[in-house]
Amino acid sequence: MNPLLLTDGYKVDHRRQYPNQTTLVYSNWTPRKSRIEGLDEVVFFGLQYFIKKYIIHDFDTHFFKQPKEEVVKKYARRINNYLGENQVGTQHIEDLHDLGYIPMVFKALPEGASVPLRVPMFTMYNTIPEFFWLTNYFETLLSAVIWLPCNSATIAREYRKVLDKYAAETSSVPDFVNWQGHDFSMRGMGGIEAAVTSAAGHLLSFTGSDTIPAIDFFEEYYNANSDTELIAGSVAATEHSVMCMGTTEGEYETFKRLITEVYPKGIVSIVSDTWDLWKVLTDYLPRLKEAIVAREGKVVIRPDSGDPVDIICGNPNGKTEEEKQGVIELLWNVFGGEINAKGYKELVPQIGAIYGDSITVARATQICERLKAKGFASTNVVLGIGSFTYQYNTRDTFGFAMKATYGEVDGEGRAIFKDPITDDGTKKSAKGLMQINLVDGIYQLKDNVTWEEEKLGELKEVFRDGKLLVNESLSDIRSRVKSQISVTL
Repeated sequence: MNPLLLTDGYKVDHRRQYPNQTTLVYSNWTPRKSRIEGLDEVVFFGLQYFIKKYIIHDFDTHFFKQPKEEVVKKYARRINNYLGENQVGTQHIEDLHDLGYIPMVFKALPEGASVPLRVPMFTMYNTIPEFFWLTNYFETLLSAVIWLPCNSATIAREYRKVLDKYAAETSSVPDFVNWQGHDFSMRGMGGIEAAVTSAAGHLLSFTGSDTIPAIDFFEEYYNANSDTELIAGSVAATEHSVMCMGTTEGEYETFKRLITEVYPKGIVSIVSDTWDLWKVLTDYLPRLKEAIVAREGKVVIRPDSGDPVDIICGNPNGKTEEEKQGVIELLWNVFGGEINAKGYKELVPQIGAIYGDSITVARATQICERLKAKGFASTNVVLGIGSFTYQYNTRDTFGFAMKATYGEVDGEGRAIFKDPITDDGTKKSAKGLMQINLVDGIYQLKDNVTWEEEKLGELKEVFRDGKLLVNESLSDIRSRVKSQISVTL
């Protein structure tokens, strides 16, 4: 599809609505508020993908390299059938096609940076006067693509903070946290692009993911190489259909065959609550203990029904002794392990657990806290993070918006802003040109600056006139995210 049609319908005639002789529109992308208590900085991520995929590749493939007559004819047909006969025109479309590239500048903070609320992550403006209309024409497409990876990268970082904290307090293997938050969200996301960009945000803080195409995403858009670095990984795992097919009566044999024949070594995760989780833990596993501890690799027990905190840690009000003890304690009763130097129990390396349903940051915290209270290291369990975490958010979660704050009309600069009298202050915009400074490690906005001041500060040109100027790598972005987590611990 012609990328110029990837927009809200009301955008297509804004060119004629700006004042006559408008020559420049300057806009910014900013998180304005947080709907998550205690979270007031947002991870910036996804602009490089947007530029490479849409501004460069898609415009080149589906617009500039297509015959001009065909592009213009299709555009006119779509707009005229959509709006009725109007005077939007096509000359500006023809002129852009003749130019052969997108005449704009994007200036941005580094991807992976932690950006305070109400501080712009990037700015953008046109470089050729007659294409002033392009800047905010991109608002719809840009917004639809960018807010989700920023959201998911930010929320994944919150999980990482929790898991790092408890691993530091209770575990002998704090690096295991790389695998402790595992992305299971793909099937519940709002389409494949949403699934992939969200999974990419998750992978800035973790390496565990079942979203395979996120690996290609990083290789294509962020200079990663799965032959030389770990982008994402997972393990062999069953699902309920596999267990059901073995029948209730044959469940023990299914466990035995998986552990001793299908996967005699390596990690295998087995869904264990198809019928009776407690029977698996107190009957099947004791019978299979010798085979399990003799394996080179880990058997991971996976429940995914019930309250995850109570299932993993035990429910003090449970009806049975098994319910009161919970999965980790029952595994300890069978397999034992070691008490580490910090004084916490760690299961033998051949057995572990994962809970892959209904995990939230709050529940992750509760699981770690209750395991700690019972004397267990937090890293005895892996937590599967799904679409309940990553899909139940919107652009308004962090109040993302792209707004114009400066323009030039007939050679005169205009610092512009919005401040609705009926609003609570959220929608009040900055004003004029922007300069972002790093003060004691925190980004701060100085608005209404001169062009000379705008050229200074932390916003750097990443794209100009069809050319990508900064080409970030996954490893660098991960390092930035990790450094921010270290600061907050």
